[in-house]
Amino acid sequence: MSGYSDYLEQAIINHVLRQSTYTSPSSIHVALFTDDPTDANVTANEVTDSGYARQAASFDAPHATEGYSANSTAITFPAIVDAQTIVTHVGIYDASSGGNLLFSQALNSSKTLEINDVLSFGIGALKVTLS
Repeated sequence: MSGYSDYLEQAIINHVLRQSTYTSPSSIHVALFTDDPTDANVTANEVTDSGYARQAASFDAPHATEGYSANSTAITFPAIVDAQTIVTHVGIYDASSGGNLLFSQALNSSKTLEINDVLSFGIGALKVTLS
């Protein structure tokens, strides 16, 4: 996952080059999308199923030689309850709802979720790369 949001790009530039304070998020949440949220954070593309909720996540220390950090716990979303949902993208936010999109990325292949299906990412499945 290397798609920086506009919000994060500006925060990093301001922090590093303009000596502006950037406070790390107190929590990180993973979101699912039915289409590209884009760097501008198109929240209309986030899954809207009534059983859906962003999931808290934690990431390990950077893997210096490979240049990434990966989720250090499994991330499991609630079962779909309303209707078939096709998930195409994943995003990382600084809040369980609302908040700021930090990173987003298309899945390697879209995932069709039927009613009662659960989507889960195993440890190490989501990698954030700074490149």
